[in-house]
Formats: sequence, C-alpha cells, structure tokens
Amino acid sequence: MKLFGTDGIRAEAGKFPLDAATVYRIGRVLGRLVGARTARGVVGGDTRRSTPEILAAIARGLAAEGVALENAGVVPTPAVADLVRERGAAFGVAISASHNPWRDNGIKIFAADGRKLPDAQEAAIERALPSETGLPGDEPVPAVDPALAEAYRRHVGAAAGDLGGLPVLLDCAHGAAFEVAPAIFRDAGASVEVRGASPDGTNINEGCGAMHPEALSSLAASGRYRLAAAFDGDADRLVLADETGRVLDGDDVLWILARDLHRRGELVPPVVVGTVMTNIGLEQALSTIGAALVRTPVGDRHVVRVMQERGAALGGESSGHIIQSALSTTGDGILGALSVAALVVGGTPLSALADLRKAPQVLRNLRVGRRVPLDDVVVLARAVEEAERELDGRGRVLLRYSGTEPLLRVMVEGPDRAGVEAIAERLCRVAEAELKA
Repeated sequence: MKLFGTDGIRAEAGKFPLDAATVYRIGRVLGRLVGARTARGVVGGDTRRSTPEILAAIARGLAAEGVALENAGVVPTPAVADLVRERGAAFGVAISASHNPWRDNGIKIFAADGRKLPDAQEAAIERALPSETGLPGDEPVPAVDPALAEAYRRHVGAAAGDLGGLPVLLDCAHGAAFEVAPAIFRDAGASVEVRGASPDGTNINEGCGAMHPEALSSLAASGRYRLAAAFDGDADRLVLADETGRVLDGDDVLWILARDLHRRGELVPPVVVGTVMTNIGLEQALSTIGAALVRTPVGDRHVVRVMQERGAALGGESSGHIIQSALSTTGDGILGALSVAALVVGGTPLSALADLRKAPQVLRNLRVGRRVPLDDVVVLARAVEEAERELDGRGRVLLRYSGTEPLLRVMVEGPDRAGVEAIAERLCRVAEAELKA
C-alpha cells in the first residue's frame, strides 16, 4: 500500500485514502506512532469544503488513542510546522492539497522538529494501516483556538521588519492565507491590496494564486505596487511579480535572497539547495559569488533534509517553496514574500533585484494512465538519449512522474527556446503514445 507521495497523502476527497474510515485509521496509527497518551499535536487546514470532515476523522482517530489535539483552524501549512515547535508538540497535521483543485485534499504530517515526517515513519504508517480496524465514533473534535493562528501571525511578523507603507498586492488563492497573510503585511506597515481572499470551499486555486499568476502580473504591470505576491492554497509556495508585471518563480527568489545573504556575510556555508528542476541559470549565477547549488529530488522535504545535512541557510524549489533555515523548517510563502519585501522597501525596484539570467526551460505536464518505470519504456528512453545528444552538454532533459497527480513531467532546458520547445514536444508525443491515459 503506497499512501505517501512527494508531499504527504493526496487524493480526491471522500475516496480512498481520504474517505472517513481510512483517515480515522490513519489517525489511530499515527497516535500509536507518536506515543499515544503522552503525546499532544497541532492540526490545521485550508479552505476546501472537505477539510473539516477530514480534520474531524483524523482527530477522532487520534482521540481514540488518547492523543490530545490543538485545532488551529484555517491556517497555512507552514503555520502548523511552526506551531509544533513553538508549542513543544509531538507532531502536527495539515489538511490540504496545496496547489491542487478543490475536489482533492491531503494530509501532511510534521514531526516534533517541525519538519515533514521522515520516510521511515511514513513507511511505518503504510505497513500498519492494512491491519487497522474500526470506524469513526462521535468523539468530540477540538474547537478552533484562534490564539494559535495569532501566535503564527506574531512569530512571522517578528521577522518582517518595518515595511514603511510599501504598496503590496497579495493573491491568497482563496486559500489558507486569506486572512493571516494580509494581516501580517499590514502589521509590518505595508499598504496592502488583496485578491483571492473570498473562499467558498470550491474556489481555492481556481484561476488565481501561485498556480495562475496571470491576473497578478496584469495588475502589477499597472505600476501601483512595489511588490506583488501570490500564494498557493496552503501558502507554502510563492510566486512574485515585479512592478513591470514580470512573473518571478522560486529560482528568482532564491537568487535575490542568496545574493543578499552573501552581501551580509551570512551565506555560510556558501551553498544553496535546489532540486533537479532548478534552472541551470541559478547554478551559474551562484558561481559568480563563490557559492554552489546542491540539487535534490523534487519535494521540499528533500530540500530541507539536505539543508540540514549541509548546514545551509537557504533552499527551495522553482515551484516556489522557499526555506530559510533561520526562520522556518518548511516552505513558507509568506516568509519568503516578507524577506523580498524587506529588500524592496530600501528603494531598489524588484525588477532590478530580479536579474537572474535563466536558460530557456520548458515544462510540460502530460496526463498518464499508468506509471511504468521510465527506464523500462524503451522507445521513450531512446528519445531522451537522442535529445541529450542534440543538446550536446548545453542543456538538460528530465522526465519524472508527479508525486501528487497522475502526470508525467517533461522538462527540457537548453541554449535557445525554439530548440527546447521542439525537443519537449517530441518527447511528449512519444510519452503520450507509450503511457496514454
């Protein structure tokens, strides 16, 4: 039984493994894993219609094992990680499917150190679940404690500094950040305009937020804002737009923050942790300040693990997960936006700070009907070899399955856009024929 993907458990809400009975059993197994009657946890979630039901089911499973829970209500996923550490809890659970559509949902579990549950413990839950029995009872679900969201607001706000009236546009994706992100920026003195802050249970990530930055870009191009930031449904991702409307991804943010840390003598050791998807342009830019890029598999859990091993101050993903080890143990879009805002408020336009020269990169998402090991798909493997010969060391080809959706991700990077688009299109045609949905 494989429950956990790149970022926790994710599926269509109400269906296995996110039906009430299975979620309840996950709660029971988790309760025993973390020490049962001696443990205390923190739970919170996003604005999806299904979140309260899933939260209730896992809370009842935990309660059946005698585990006490504190309910933070609607909060960003990084708030759960932060609260686990701040309150000395044994674990945390965030109910969210992050950037997925509203019909999906998920369960992300954090250990006592505020980091994603280690692989070995996820595997232990998977092994134990098939033999677990029982159905949810009528155990009371802990009431929402508003003080928990307020504690996260204060903690993040303490890292903000004075934004001195900085005109900011925030797109909260009708998700978990819809209240707390504007509040944090206003507390810091920014002049804030907000979109994507009217959740109805079904509009999370819909045509807005980090997954759809087009509206953000258009509004930013008006010149009314010094910084525009979009979060995804659980606010662990960040996408920016500068005052010209240019969209900036996680690689741009990593370069902005890495150069500032280097200037202040705080990029120690001189490494930034990225993933196999990180643009080679960031690697080249870091070399100009004497720093190196260390790559990991996709997933901020892998980035965090390597950051911990290397003692790195900064890491993240092109998709917008930004981890600053002095401030957070997981990707936090609000913290990332605040860190960039602190540099912009000094007078330098964001467009000037975001001067990373990226290699042309094309990413295609292809829906697949089966997940065959890619090395076993001979025709596709030959097409990849041919593409790599064509690039002749001047670019990269990467094919991987999504850890959260039935997709094959096809990434091609090279010296010219027309060339990489042609290669990506060719690979997609082959992959579609071999792995058709």
